[in-house]
Amino acid sequence: MTQIALIRHGSTAWNKEKRSQGQTDNPLDQEGREQAALLAARLAEESWDAIYASDLVRASETARVIADRLGIQEIHLDPRLREMGGGQVEGTTEEERVAKWGADWSSLDLGKEHSDAGASRGKAALEDILQQHPNGRVIVVSHGAVLRNTMRALVPELDISVKLGNTSITRMVHQDQAWQCELYNCSTHLE
Repeated sequence: MTQIALIRHGSTAWNKEKRSQGQTDNPLDQEGREQAALLAARLAEESWDAIYASDLVRASETARVIADRLGIQEIHLDPRLREMGGGQVEGTTEEERVAKWGADWSSLDLGKEHSDAGASRGKAALEDILQQHPNGRVIVVSHGAVLRNTMRALVPELDISVKLGNTSITRMVHQDQAWQCELYNCSTHLE
C-alpha cells in the first residue's frame, strides 16, 4: 500500500485578489508561509519518505517549509504537477473576465488547458511516484485545479465539486491496483 498526501500550496496575493493564477509563477504571501508552517507541524506527527512538488514557486516554497520541518533534504520538482494553464484568463479576476469577454466567458476558447490534459499529466506524475515509492508515504505539493482533475481521473466516483483550500490535505491510498481517497480537503491545522 502506498499513501500519498496531496497538498495545495499556501496562499498568495492573487488568491486574495481572486485572480486566476494558472501557471503564472507567484510566490506565497505571508499568510501562505504561516499556513505552510502549520501544515508542516501537522505532517511532522507522521513519518514520510519523500516530497514531490510542482516547480512553480508557490508550491515549491510550500514544499520547502514542510521539508525543512520534516528533515527531508531533497524536494523532487516535477513540471507535470504545475497548475492548469489558464491561457488569456491568467492574471484576471471574474469581474475583469466578464467585462472583457461577457458573462459566458468560460464557454469561450481562451487558450485554457483542457481538464483532461491536466488530469493526464497529474495522473502520470502520481503513477511515476507510485513506481518510485512502492509501499511508501509521499507528500505531493501542487495546485487546486490540477489536483482535483487528477483525483477525478483516479477515483471517478469521488465528489471533487468543493475546491481545495490552501494547504489542505487530501489523502490518497493505492492498494490492490486501485486508488482510494481517505480524506478530502482537510484544513484542520489552520483552525
